[in-house]
Amino acid sequence: MAIRNAVAWLAGALICGVAWGQKPVLTLERVIPLPGVEGRIDHLAADADGRRVFLAALGNGTIEVVDVAQGQRVGEIKELKEPQGLFYFPRNHTLYVATGGDGMVRVYNGHTLAFAGSMTLGNDADNIRFDHQTDTLMVGYGDGAIAFLPMNLQGGVEAEVKLPAHPESFQVSSDGSHLIVNLPHDQSIAWVDLAPLRVASKWTHLDAQSNFPMDVDRKNRRVFVACRAPAQLLELDEATGTVLQRMNTVDDADDLFFDEERNRLYVIGGEGFVDVVDVAKGGKMTPIGRVQTAGGARTGLLIPAWNKLVVAAPHRGTDPARLLVYALP
Repeated sequence: MAIRNAVAWLAGALICGVAWGQKPVLTLERVIPLPGVEGRIDHLAADADGRRVFLAALGNGTIEVVDVAQGQRVGEIKELKEPQGLFYFPRNHTLYVATGGDGMVRVYNGHTLAFAGSMTLGNDADNIRFDHQTDTLMVGYGDGAIAFLPMNLQGGVEAEVKLPAHPESFQVSSDGSHLIVNLPHDQSIAWVDLAPLRVASKWTHLDAQSNFPMDVDRKNRRVFVACRAPAQLLELDEATGTVLQRMNTVDDADDLFFDEERNRLYVIGGEGFVDVVDVAKGGKMTPIGRVQTAGGARTGLLIPAWNKLVVAAPHRGTDPARLLVYALP
């Protein structure tokens, strides 16, 4: 019986990312219920100073506002058509929301959640990024485009780059002069020049499909991409697109974050786990833990200012939708 108990303990420890003599790679600190929220939850954004997290509850048609310090929902924006991308701009306390169902980008007062303006962009308005060099929003949408929008959403689209397929995650390159764009329906990654605005090349040698999430190690010029078919994590050289390393990872990954301070990757997958991967200075990836979350919990957010990783879990069975708050070691 003692041996059986020891084996069970070790199996549980490995699932939680703990080995003998080690601290856990993530520690579940708080579970914040979101009763009444149904369906898939898409991307998240954070108001770091206000200790709040915004969740795009796509299936529920709402933006859920959670005060992490208080451990409760404190607000909600309703009657949206498939909210997907979010961006919170702390400089003027505004929240931007891209809704795929009607192709709109909307802006709200970040404190009161009052509606402050909108722009019709096109079908399937999705991920939002911010270009710090030009103070513009970048929004992926449609069958293949990224639009550059003014922060006040007035005056229309300032510029646009056409792509071979709908863009999923995209990131600004280390030198700030390019976009790296996941195109899962084209089975490629686009390398986009920002000046002039054009697709300069495509990386098509991934040997894996459904490349949705992405992040960049800008110090070492590395690109990390999680694919779903098969479930693999790829490390690429940013300059050439060469695949330097690949490893198996959690299935149904939809978010991936590089932790610059700890040189770690967090891959969040709907299979119900977060894979934690150490990235050595030379670039070698080594898995160091698999942390159980919940079925369908495939999106989240790394918040370095709080030393937290948050994961959004949908309603499944008797468990309500909820926000899982993990402390980083």
